[in-house]
Amino acid sequence: MAYGRAMLKPRIAQLEQFHAMTVSVLAHRLGAQGRSIIHMEYGQPSTGAPAAAIACAHDTLDTDAMGYWESHALKVRIARHYLDRDGIDIDPARVVLTCGASPALVMALSLTGWPGARVAFARPGYVAYRNSARALFMEPVEVPCGAQAGFQIDAAAIAAIDPAPDVLILASPANPTGTVIADDELARIAQVCAARGIAIIADEIYHGITFGKIARSVLAVAPDALIVNSFSKYFSMPGWRLGWLVVPPAMVDQARARMGNLFLTPPVLSQKAALVAFDCTAELESHVATYARNRDLLLAALPALGLDHIAPPDGAFYIYADVGHLTDDSLGFALRLLEDTGVAIAPGIDFDPVEGGRFVRFSFAVSTPLVEQAIARLVPWFAAQPIR
Repeated sequence: MAYGRAMLKPRIAQLEQFHAMTVSVLAHRLGAQGRSIIHMEYGQPSTGAPAAAIACAHDTLDTDAMGYWESHALKVRIARHYLDRDGIDIDPARVVLTCGASPALVMALSLTGWPGARVAFARPGYVAYRNSARALFMEPVEVPCGAQAGFQIDAAAIAAIDPAPDVLILASPANPTGTVIADDELARIAQVCAARGIAIIADEIYHGITFGKIARSVLAVAPDALIVNSFSKYFSMPGWRLGWLVVPPAMVDQARARMGNLFLTPPVLSQKAALVAFDCTAELESHVATYARNRDLLLAALPALGLDHIAPPDGAFYIYADVGHLTDDSLGFALRLLEDTGVAIAPGIDFDPVEGGRFVRFSFAVSTPLVEQAIARLVPWFAAQPIR
């Protein structure tokens, strides 16, 4: 038996920790001790689900025993969302409801890749792209996208990957930078991928949260792309664990097989509330207006923090800032900042294992008063830090 266990060990995929969780654990421990903590380490709205969605959930709890169920009405509503927003007509059968965007990403990778497949994405990029690919024994291909590229991948960079990757993950707006890919560049990316036989997975989880720009669905230029989305960000429902995956018609059966075998169905309560949330536009847009105010406050405060090298935050609710003049250990920097000020932020090493030691990410998805408090704490602390 011991021999069998030893033989298995080399075959277990080795994943990196999500270091923002390390920061968050300390933040919650300090909070339990009575410290005033401002949570800017996670990309989650501080607001709750729309009021009407919550009322629907209460009614569901009172009247529905619930069980394993997939809401056809919600799939139809999601399909209509693409038609209303982007003029894209998709069959609701192509929509697979999932237990959040994370399972949708795993399903999308398993539908387009295989052990040893090469999965390309921008660096910096969301930590789960790298680790989900590794968990499925695929090879992450991280494409460096620095300030000169607006911290976003482009068609030329994809064309230069040799050999061509099997899968490309796109994110626009992106995490951790908030950058948006322009429509014409998105079209060029789709052309390169079609010419090189690269499958596209588009993480569109931050769609709806942009500032002066509109992020179009990749489906407009790549009809066979797989689209990952969720109710966690724009709909302010992260704890409800509900997302969706749009797949090409030829993949519908296999996508449904994966969902049914690996995850069964999403929570009934969440599905019913989400259908109502689609019609809460005024409330949801007020959240985006709050993010816009928070973004403006932080951008105005950056000079006082000595941070003048940032990604352009076109969308989502992040500022990804270069703190290389202060540290090359972003995790240690974030922990020290938290201990001294009570402000929790994410270290850049989650998003960039090469250059991330000199970057940090601020999430401005909290309330405006908390952003103002955070700035008041951050300004004197940053001013007191020695330059390297």
